[in-house]
Amino acid sequence: MQNAMQVLRAATCLCLLFAVRMPGQQKLTFTTFEAPGAGTAADQGTNPISINAGGFTTGWYTDTSGFSHAFVRAPNGSVTTFDAPLASNGTIGLSINAAGAIVGYSEDARGVYHGFVRAADGAITMIDAPGAGTTAALGTLACGINAAGTIAGYYADANDELHAYVREVNGTVTTFDAPGAGTGLGQGTRALSINPAGVIAGYYQDASGAFHGFVRALGGDITSFDAPGEGPEGTYALSINGGGVVTGYYVDANYVDHGFVRAASGDITTFGACAVANRDQGTLSQSIGATGSVTGYCVDASSMYYGFVRGAENGAINRFSAPGAGTGGGQGTYAYSINDAGVIAGYYVDASGVHHGFLLTP
Repeated sequence: MQNAMQVLRAATCLCLLFAVRMPGQQKLTFTTFEAPGAGTAADQGTNPISINAGGFTTGWYTDTSGFSHAFVRAPNGSVTTFDAPLASNGTIGLSINAAGAIVGYSEDARGVYHGFVRAADGAITMIDAPGAGTTAALGTLACGINAAGTIAGYYADANDELHAYVREVNGTVTTFDAPGAGTGLGQGTRALSINPAGVIAGYYQDASGAFHGFVRALGGDITSFDAPGEGPEGTYALSINGGGVVTGYYVDANYVDHGFVRAASGDITTFGACAVANRDQGTLSQSIGATGSVTGYCVDASSMYYGFVRGAENGAINRFSAPGAGTGGGQGTYAYSINDAGVIAGYYVDASGVHHGFLLTP
């Protein structure tokens, strides 16, 4: 499973509040935080990745040994850390639903990945999709969970071919492949997000190596799509809201990234938050809220990262930088998730390369 640990990457030690005002917008408040035990060297620290409607946040932190642990942060600032069973090489939290259930994955001593779901009371159930490989760099990832507790994810089989799955609350797992998905090494289907109605969004890689977005209806019908203007690399669908609106990004012929929003009707609107024209720069939309507001991050010509929020009504885009974010290449602000109230969770990388969690509240 290629780059599985990068899908997507305790009381609060310190909570700092910063007020900022974006052009044409109300005053916003940054809350920064560190998971207890988070390392303070380059590539260590705290990485929030998902926030639910109640303001509970999950993600992971990297300790001083370079080992990853999952966490959940409550709205009052308290942070609980946890490791999944078999997590000899780390635990990653990826999504949290309204009830506080968290899904993600861990890596065992052999380098095999195992999905998990952690209930709000802390009980953890492991998820291994049928057919998942059992050797290093193979296995199962749990990526999204809706309010009912239905889970979407994907797994790598013994041949390192990827297949998507949906897991019901009773533990029943249904696997599926997008039509046109390749069967070669590292090719196949990734399910990443599931909405309250059970509609799933993700992307697949075909036999030529190109990526395509897809939406899977509750009954199992799959619709694939490509963003207008995409190049040979293709389109990545990452998040779907209750209205069936999908966001993600595509890569154009010059390998510049652009965000998109796909309506439930299939109409696609593209946008950019950073005006660039260089390879591996541009806009990577990550999450769409219930009202259609979108968040993510963009990379400018100096390779610095900025968070952004795109309004649902008029598509207005506002960039932001977390206080303390570095300004060098690969440094800056990474926004990953937006909840129903418009609160954004993510992390920033400082001038020393250390990661710090933040919440941005309207």
